[in-house]
Amino acid sequence: MKRGKKYLEAAKAVNKGQLYDTEEAISLVKKAAVAKFDETIECHIRTGCDGRHADQQIRGAVVLPHGTGKTVRVLVFARDAKADEATAAGADFVGAEELIPRIQNEGWLDFDVVVATPDMMGVVGRLGRVLGPKGLMPNPKAGTVTMDVTKAINDIKAGKIEYRLDKTNIIHVPIGKASFTEEQLSDNFQTLMGAIIKARPAAVKGQFLKSVVITPTMGPGVKINPIKLA
Repeated sequence: MKRGKKYLEAAKAVNKGQLYDTEEAISLVKKAAVAKFDETIECHIRTGCDGRHADQQIRGAVVLPHGTGKTVRVLVFARDAKADEATAAGADFVGAEELIPRIQNEGWLDFDVVVATPDMMGVVGRLGRVLGPKGLMPNPKAGTVTMDVTKAINDIKAGKIEYRLDKTNIIHVPIGKASFTEEQLSDNFQTLMGAIIKARPAAVKGQFLKSVVITPTMGPGVKINPIKLA
């Protein structure tokens, strides 16, 4: 893969074989974000879980203290009073059955998170094939299937992110933007890691955190020493 000049320059500052302390890694990753736009800083966590086993799954959500730096569009499936509550709480889109054909047939996906009241899950379930592969299906563990739609919307808008294992047992999540201060990125990172360590399944034996890498959208990844985090 051919890399641009800026990437190669930024990569020179990062020793690929070194495991850095959190503070140094965050400082390096900020310097490595040299694109013309405000790059997202992402965290990639390889775990010792085997996601094929139900008792080794990890899925949950955490509110980052400084948010993600991204404006999140929230769609709420609710009826009557709960629909009014969702609108009042600042949901970007609110609806029920009438949204099904729009999403299913017209391919409308102008939202980032889907929240649903429990009574609407029968309706939302019909969208499983569309929302499921995109990671948009509401889930009680992530707090997106709830009667308290106001809290759900407020948390999401404040910087709530969902984390889950992918097929290779890695968790990929944003922890902020390159424009954030080192302190803000560090606070977000520590909050995320605290939640993931707490979510460690009891069935996982041996080392839980295999590798932790933070990376800007267009720049090189920086490895953090996972032993110091556990």
